[in-house]
Amino acid sequence: MHIENNICENLIGTILNLEGKTKDTLNARIDLQDLNIKEELKLRKEGNSYVMPRARYTLSKEQVVAFCQFLRELKFPDGFASNISRCTSADGTKVQGLKTHDCHILLQRILPAGMIGFLDSDIYQAVAELGKFFRELCSKTLNRDVLAEMKKEIPIILCKLEKFPPAFFDVMVHLAVHLPEEALLQGPVQYGWMYPVESRLYTLKRYVRNRARLEGSIAEAYVTDECLTFCSKYMDDVETIFNRNPRNIGFPDEEAYGVDVFGHGVNFTSGYDYKYVHAEKEFDQMVWYVLNNCEQAKKYIEILRDELKRKGAPDSDKELQKKFQHGSRTI
Repeated sequence: MHIENNICENLIGTILNLEGKTKDTLNARIDLQDLNIKEELKLRKEGNSYVMPRARYTLSKEQVVAFCQFLRELKFPDGFASNISRCTSADGTKVQGLKTHDCHILLQRILPAGMIGFLDSDIYQAVAELGKFFRELCSKTLNRDVLAEMKKEIPIILCKLEKFPPAFFDVMVHLAVHLPEEALLQGPVQYGWMYPVESRLYTLKRYVRNRARLEGSIAEAYVTDECLTFCSKYMDDVETIFNRNPRNIGFPDEEAYGVDVFGHGVNFTSGYDYKYVHAEKEFDQMVWYVLNNCEQAKKYIEILRDELKRKGAPDSDKELQKKFQHGSRTI
């Protein structure tokens, strides 16, 4: 996780040209001159001073402001990431104060999407492939064949990043080559990286109120938290974290839909995908059960039942169920 953190900080600092974080420094340009490479990036003398030409891998001031605006307007599902908009400066020209998990989200999710149109295609491709590499590495399940391919791909990805100055390639960047082999030996990174441990330690540190008695303070707060959690599960008339709706739920009340069976709302940002794979007949029975128990649909059911009886249908209830199921499929 610290390799991912350092690589992300190198990328963000260099692309946004953040002072103290960028690897594209004066010494880096002098290195290019000594190595006699990248002629377009060498220092140019103008009068009594030297000028550093802007590199293709750095954004202009207007582009930096646009990217920071993108970060401020970004919304995530609950629990997916912290409030990354807090890491942008007031004038919208810097990204600062990133935590380790912020870098985790930035490298894997935000940079591949946020840098489209800002960087040249070859540089963007290298950044996007690096984000994809870490995204696959952090998957819940790992396939040995996929890890073998990743082991072959990561040296090529790092070679594509050679468009950045040599100073970009510190020891932490080179260690990315060993991550697929590490995953082959230890399994999914969730069991080796420190994210859950650091999250738990952060929670325990917040329990401390008396720094002279750390252990007792943590123990007392832990017992209090357990008691409150237990009691809150029996308070149906009080809003708690166990019974309140998520912030990102869509149409959380019946009035939004006008139909009570859909009044529970829809979580548009949920990552879960529910699929009904049973027989078609069972699915039709499920649809009929929902419609037959919906107050708003009862009057239409009665209208259709009366119409079928007037037409002399031998089994009006069976025909009614069949027509309603057919109608639900055409909606």
